[in-house]
Amino acid sequence: MNWLSRILPQRKPLTPEQRARDLLSAIDAGGLPLHAGIVNDIARKLGLEVALDAPMEVTIARIRAKIAK
Repeated sequence: MNWLSRILPQRKPLTPEQRARDLLSAIDAGGLPLHAGIVNDIARKLGLEVALDAPMEVTIARIRAKIAK
């Protein structure tokens, strides 16, 4: 596997804003997030407080509002 890492270019980790934009683009294209933990992680890294029992739709709407600013 070491040879593979030398061949492929190293990518920088995505920023929370870019992860949020990618999530919203996928949802707008008709995709559904399958893991609520990922959505919550993106929201928390954007500075939003998310309750463990918060509906995913509400969290996505809050992410959308945060990115729109």
